[in-house]
Amino acid sequence: MLDSIIDVLMALWHQDFTTLMTPGSAVMVYFVVGALIFLESGFIPAAPFPCDSVVVLSGTLAAVGVLDPILVLVIIATCAAVGSWAAYVQGRWLNRLPKVQGWVKAVPQKRLQQVDVLLSKHGLVALFCARFVPVVRSLLPLMMGMRANKVNKFHYFAWLSAILWTLLLCSLGMLLPMLPEHISKLVTMGLMAAPVITLATAVLGFVTVRARKVWQEQHSVKAKPVVDKTEH
Repeated sequence: MLDSIIDVLMALWHQDFTTLMTPGSAVMVYFVVGALIFLESGFIPAAPFPCDSVVVLSGTLAAVGVLDPILVLVIIATCAAVGSWAAYVQGRWLNRLPKVQGWVKAVPQKRLQQVDVLLSKHGLVALFCARFVPVVRSLLPLMMGMRANKVNKFHYFAWLSAILWTLLLCSLGMLLPMLPEHISKLVTMGLMAAPVITLATAVLGFVTVRARKVWQEQHSVKAKPVVDKTEH
């Protein structure tokens, strides 16, 4: 089974429609696509997975008859929503840890109230926009689990944003076969590489800011005058 999963993953990456159209491979494609969407939506370490690209490619496969359009839409939307729920549960669990509670208590109460208001008023927009950004896709539901108490409202936001995200990207994928083949392949490969590039840029930016902060702290320490206590 592991070999079959790897074959499907490689076929998705290389857009090998010949392999994907092999009789009996559709079930494995559904499984791999659903697993990728669930893991990337619910667990931060899975952020490099190219889930946006996989959803677009799934739409293309549905357009050419490899996958059933309705079934693939249901699988992707369900896995995306359930993945967000998994991230939310992680947030609820982490919030019980004393160390995490200490971090939360260190934040001014006014700021926490602002976060609560934003999550309450703009939860749908926030979750929908977060689905297009690696790491944030699973980080925001986790934060909601730490701060939001209305579980029913979260489910509403999670499912509706997952459905909208799936419809948008799958529709884009269904339009790709109308483009010339070489252009369609370039667009799909670009979508595949986009999450990795975005994540690498974010990590590089974080490292740069952190290094600059450390350098400034060291520079300020060296610049402070030394007071001779013997004079007093």
